Amino acid sequence: MPRRSPRPRARLLRYGILLVLAGVVAAAAGLYYLQGQGIAPRTLAPYVEKRSSGHNDLIVGTGRWLGGVLDGLDRGSGDTGPVLLPPLSIGAQAAAVQGGGRARKLAGSADDIKRALAGAEPGDVIVLLPGTYRLGGLVANRAGREGAPIAVRAEQPGTVTIEFDAAEGFQVLAPWWRFENLTIRGACRQQESCEHAFHVAGGAHHFAAVNNTILDFNAHFKINGADGRFPDAGLIEGNTLGNTAPRTTPGPVTPIDLVAANDWIVRRNLIADFVKTGGDRISYGAFAKGGGARTLFEQNIVLCEQRLRGLPGQRVGLSFGGGGTGKDYCRDRKCITEQDQGTMRANLVASCSDVGIYVNAGAGSRLIDNTLVDTAGVHVRFPESSAEIDGNLVDGAILARNGGQLHLGDNLQTSIAQLYLGHHPLRKLFAAPDSFDFSWREAPPQHTAATPSAGLCGEARSRTRRYGAFEDFKACLAAPR
Repeated sequence: MPRRSPRPRARLLRYGILLVLAGVVAAAAGLYYLQGQGIAPRTLAPYVEKRSSGHNDLIVGTGRWLGGVLDGLDRGSGDTGPVLLPPLSIGAQAAAVQGGGRARKLAGSADDIKRALAGAEPGDVIVLLPGTYRLGGLVANRAGREGAPIAVRAEQPGTVTIEFDAAEGFQVLAPWWRFENLTIRGACRQQESCEHAFHVAGGAHHFAAVNNTILDFNAHFKINGADGRFPDAGLIEGNTLGNTAPRTTPGPVTPIDLVAANDWIVRRNLIADFVKTGGDRISYGAFAKGGGARTLFEQNIVLCEQRLRGLPGQRVGLSFGGGGTGKDYCRDRKCITEQDQGTMRANLVASCSDVGIYVNAGAGSRLIDNTLVDTAGVHVRFPESSAEIDGNLVDGAILARNGGQLHLGDNLQTSIAQLYLGHHPLRKLFAAPDSFDFSWREAPPQHTAATPSAGLCGEARSRTRRYGAFEDFKACLAAPR
């Protein structure tokens, strides 16, 4: 008898199973590729939308839908409302800071300020009287000295506002200047014209900015060499840096733009809302590059999106190397490495549309005890880069790219495959990180570190401690006034 052919329903079932298996294999292969390339859903989403633009409505709509799905898997609900921060002990504080100086000179007008800067001597304290000062650029080119810096300050934070209508606010060209307790705003008619609140250049070593609130500049601090001299050994501590609107400029947008200088300390600053909508739309919270060495980023909170949320563009938290440096601007005129022996320790980086930490040609980097939440993780890129990475809590992946070298200790991280499944186990350790509530849901895991240290909130930490930047985020909340 002739064999009977399979029933149509059985044949359809077989084909259906084969199609499902083929889909599973294709999905697995796709995840394997994306994992290897270090492509998180949040970084794939804008690429999909860009590639689908300019086609018919169906393709454009599908691209937007898929981009939204990818972004939602990685970033969560898609809420674009502002994050209201509690009072923090990180960033500018209401309590005044007074860091040296002896001879007080009072300044109550724009002309007074210019005269005081022009005639400043070591040990002078230029005290700005309460008020709002609308100024063009100012030059600080008189040298202080060790033990007798020249200080410019408000007696009490919040009493003095300087509005700069100039590409550069304070141009600091001499050593040992210190700025304290000021509120500084960019007030240019064309937004992109307000480049820097501080441009620290050439021989302006031992610069310090402490407890200032600085808003609405492309690069709030620009630091670079000039005429073969470099402004080494600077300090940026306890400042609040941000913008009230996206920066519509093709130029760099980076609140701390540090090029070719050595031995800078960037500590306990709150850096937020550095959104760039012009040019390549790539911006950074802070970077050190240009062949400098031994930069320390410590105990900072970098919130890529606080009030300015859900906008196009790539925002990176902290970086050694940034997007690279032209050789003419490098310390050695070669830039074989962008940064040597830099350290990022006990920082909290959150809500970034791209990676939280990016090392580009950064040799001998140390990434220790950082917490990254709602970012694309940590990327160490190019053969010149090497990084010791230990004690970090990374809601994302820690990856070497293009020949970067990792020396991994004991870290917590989330694989890229998990991100494509919308699974964020480390983010779930916190009560409500989307609302900036980083209290623990339950007792988090601990690890053993090589040495005791200080955490994000200034708390002493023993060798046995929790992964990431802090033991208890309540220590980062400012005491009620």
